[in-house]
Amino acid sequence: MAHRWFVPGVAMPLSRRLVLAAAAAAMLSRQARAAGRIGHAVRTAGAPSLQRAQGLYPLRARDAVFEGDTVRTDPRSLAELMLGRATRISLGPNSQLVIDRFTADLGGQVSLGGAMVFDRPEDLPPIDLTVRSAFARIGVRGTRFFAGPSNGVFAVFVARGSVEVRTNNQVGGFTLLGPGEGVDIAAGRTGPVVRWGQARVDAAFASVGL
Repeated sequence: MAHRWFVPGVAMPLSRRLVLAAAAAAMLSRQARAAGRIGHAVRTAGAPSLQRAQGLYPLRARDAVFEGDTVRTDPRSLAELMLGRATRISLGPNSQLVIDRFTADLGGQVSLGGAMVFDRPEDLPPIDLTVRSAFARIGVRGTRFFAGPSNGVFAVFVARGSVEVRTNNQVGGFTLLGPGEGVDIAAGRTGPVVRWGQARVDAAFASVGL
């Protein structure tokens, strides 16, 4: 007959305690990872990728996204992410989004290379999000806007709500954009605020697959 080892004063066999401890540790690890999840991929086209500490992976629809992740698209791919319950970010080709920090439905900071459209239902409270790029910092106060290359320059256009745009070398002040307004950024400066024509708006949103 096999003998079971007991810890003095404890009725449970040692082997069972070790198994339960390992199971508890695994459960805590899963809970911690679930707590760190901030969103997921809604849809993808082509071969976008996901970079995180453990390595580089293909990004597919329904894949989880965590704080600190980097999503990349190549010249023939697109990606749409859902952050929190209702914040959608669509990335165009040759784009990169680094999720520096994000708290669901509160905000945070992301870093953008390339083109994106931010979209959040207008019946929800706005979130406090900062989008950083090589050209400007965008303070999100609105619900739908485009940021990325347009007509040969980096530009920002607001479809709903409002955003605050500062160039990276700007100290104090900002350019406020409202619905239907856009601004070009070139040579480290913001241009005049203008109303975009429908053709330019359509081209900007089509560049991210919308």
